[in-house]
Amino acid sequence: MLIARSIIDYYRCPEHFLDFELSGPLSADEGFFRFGPSICYGRSCSGHRLSRVENGLYDVLGDASIQNSKATLPLSPSEVIDNLRLERYVLRARTYQWGKNTYYALRPWLSPGIRIIVKKMQLRGWQRIPFPGWPVDRTVENICEQLLLLSHQVHKSDRIPFIWFWPRGARGCVMMTHDVETLAGRDACAKLMDLDDSFDIKASFEIIPEERYGITPDFLDTIRRRGCEVAIHDLKHDGRLFDRHDKFLWRASKINQYAKQYGANTFRSGLLYRRPEWFDAFQFSADMSIPNVAHLDPQRGGCCTVMPYFIGNMIELPLTTTQDYMLFYLLGERSIDLWKKQTSMILEKSGLVSFIVHPDYTMSGEKRSYYQDLLTYLQGLRSSTNLWFALPREIDHWWRLRSKMSLVGDGDSWQICGEGSDQAVLAYATNVAGKLTYSIPSQERADSMKHVAAG
Repeated sequence: MLIARSIIDYYRCPEHFLDFELSGPLSADEGFFRFGPSICYGRSCSGHRLSRVENGLYDVLGDASIQNSKATLPLSPSEVIDNLRLERYVLRARTYQWGKNTYYALRPWLSPGIRIIVKKMQLRGWQRIPFPGWPVDRTVENICEQLLLLSHQVHKSDRIPFIWFWPRGARGCVMMTHDVETLAGRDACAKLMDLDDSFDIKASFEIIPEERYGITPDFLDTIRRRGCEVAIHDLKHDGRLFDRHDKFLWRASKINQYAKQYGANTFRSGLLYRRPEWFDAFQFSADMSIPNVAHLDPQRGGCCTVMPYFIGNMIELPLTTTQDYMLFYLLGERSIDLWKKQTSMILEKSGLVSFIVHPDYTMSGEKRSYYQDLLTYLQGLRSSTNLWFALPREIDHWWRLRSKMSLVGDGDSWQICGEGSDQAVLAYATNVAGKLTYSIPSQERADSMKHVAAG
């Protein structure tokens, strides 16, 4: 069992740098514990585990050791990271099922104002949820960095090579998506594309195949012709997709047919309801249904990472910022400050900044103004920072290419091998006073040349 497989896949670094061993047998029970500052869920080789996050979680980091040029760990990092990414730490009680079904049965007759009141009632106490961390949870990133710091101690090396996360050395990635939920939203798509185009941003449009509105070939062709992407958004957006496995399989089969008909490679469920263990029924290349932290969503949880990752053969592109509906209607925000804070936290880890903005209530009044503020902010980041603005299909394609690349030693240097390596960049992770820092030599040389030329 290669307990560090998730870390190797995360960094795409040579395996010998992450050759860890378990310090003993893993516990029979699962629960919460700490690995330094990071909250983990799963089994461990030492200490105790609790059924919920509270003060006094046992920290297993102190039980890690370095012996015979190898680090022994009191946990399996791959198991813990899978438990976070797949939300296995969430209590899967279905006590909310009756209330959810009742709400969706009555929803067509509820005014928008009443729906907001109901949703706010459901959110009571969300600020007190201790885990995942609000407003962005970076637990997976922190665990990966902690393990690379341990690897530095084992190998006594100044730096560890890895394949940078994004093509051409981009600091991070930005993905804009638009969930189209009503007839008014469908009819506003053209104007929304005009607005996005004025800031040189292309987006993905998530289309509901049944019952909500009519879908014509010309509508879909317009989205594609303008350089945007068509994705599937549930089947009926009625909150029922994952209620029962047998009915889910029937619905998934219909969704797959629409995906083939529309030429869509990416899926997002309605209201971000999800059961990752059922995703193998989909015939999509990528999914966008799992939030980073889901305190404000009907289904709580979160994948605790700001990077794409595999779920079986699908690439998960997590939602890493708060949806516009939650931001403006449930939280009552009157600025994009939260979006800015989340973006900054994500880019600190060189992650994926992904947004959901609905055309249904974005193209008029103050909501349009806020969205323009966001586009202006992103345009400023683009001009000052090397960011990759990409569609879901482009990120999916890149992440698959990167997952098959490898680093091969070439004397005192390293060579990136594999399809797409011409876009890949060699990076190094360095231990600086106990903190992991990343550097890209090719960019440093380019910046140095610019400085010399300017001088």
